[in-house]
Amino acid sequence: MGKIALFVFKGEIPCFIHVMLNAIDMREKGMEVKVILEGESSKVLAELSRGSHPMHALFEKTKSLGLIAGVCKACAHAMGTLDSVANEGLPLLEDMHGHAGMAPYLQKGFQVITF
Repeated sequence: MGKIALFVFKGEIPCFIHVMLNAIDMREKGMEVKVILEGESSKVLAELSRGSHPMHALFEKTKSLGLIAGVCKACAHAMGTLDSVANEGLPLLEDMHGHAGMAPYLQKGFQVITF
């Protein structure tokens, strides 16, 4: 079908919920989907990783499906969220001068969508 890279910049839970729902929906419809956390979005990890959070199960499903490609290393460092990324076992992406680049996804035929 299609290849979609969802780059998430906003550190807002409602925005990330929509990213997760869309990623799962696209995957179920046969698309290849990658979610990349950039900017403030890495701040949602600590909150969603808590078992008591109402969206924790959705977060775990998104992770278990392998939809989260990783987190921008420079942004996680700037946001103070490196520990949260490590606790979730997510890769740090740094291919573009320490940041997660879009070019590798475009080169592989992905359509890039930003949130």
